[in-house]
Amino acid sequence: MTVPARFRAFRIHSDAAGYRSGIETLSLDDLNPGEVVVKAAYSSVNYKDALAGTGKGKILRSFPLVGGIDVAGHVVASTDPAFREGDAVLVTGSGLSETRDGGYSEVARLDARWVIPLPAGLSLREAMILGTAGFTAALGLLRMTENRQTPALGPLAVTGATGGVGSMAVAIYSKAGYEVHAISGKPEHADYLKSLGASDVLGRDALATTKPMDSARFGGGLDSVGGPMLAALLAQTAPYGNVASCGLAASHELHATVMPFIIRGVSLLGVASAGTARDIRDEVWRRLAGDWKPDNLAAICTREASLDELPQVFDGMLAGGALGRTVVRIAPVI
Repeated sequence: MTVPARFRAFRIHSDAAGYRSGIETLSLDDLNPGEVVVKAAYSSVNYKDALAGTGKGKILRSFPLVGGIDVAGHVVASTDPAFREGDAVLVTGSGLSETRDGGYSEVARLDARWVIPLPAGLSLREAMILGTAGFTAALGLLRMTENRQTPALGPLAVTGATGGVGSMAVAIYSKAGYEVHAISGKPEHADYLKSLGASDVLGRDALATTKPMDSARFGGGLDSVGGPMLAALLAQTAPYGNVASCGLAASHELHATVMPFIIRGVSLLGVASAGTARDIRDEVWRRLAGDWKPDNLAAICTREASLDELPQVFDGMLAGGALGRTVVRIAPVI
């Protein structure tokens, strides 16, 4: 394989002319330096991508940058001996579409230290159905299990369950042997959530308590919402259960008391997927390709889009219309 002289990419600008994004034709010299050049096959759409692509969130730290925090494809050139031409690889997070050019490009140039060889048991497309969303959900479970979370403590609650991270958490946690209670404000998607492995689908009122502690209802859970729902989940978590926090779809604030921590020994665990250390990253992907790999990845991928369709996908996601995961099909370079 050879590196094409010109290729298409979804690029984001912010300058005197304003904030704007769209498809541009680039060359390799337009991309950030990196040891590994990849011909991209797939990427994905995460909430962070929608914020970056529309300018509705302060995600990028420099401009211009190619968007897309995930990418998977085949190596076409590498100055790092760990990677050879033709190797199937993936990268999620790791500064993509934040401090360096991301995955919405037919060609990506990547920092070798964050490039993951595609694990046996995953295709490139499956890796991007999982993407940052699946990685985040699995990282949350890894953190919980390392802190002695077991199915015996009770069901795991998953907030924002119809979104990308939530859908992945439902599928991954149930595959890992946990009873999962999906919490969502979209009752019309209850059958979808049950098809992913949820044993129960609860409305948002399940986490409406304002008491500093309430009856223990859950063994723990993953929260991508923040605000009052996270406080209520902590208040209803069983003794020595774990709640992993990975998002702020509703609020970045947390108004709670220390009572769940000092009376029940509940733990609140942070999940920062973008900056995860390499050894932990490798372990998460090993599990996702093995005993935590959902049986129903195809069902979680509810849409496959092209680079040209990204603005439409972003608008739908930010309007609250997201269900499951959207994979981005990167057009082959001729």
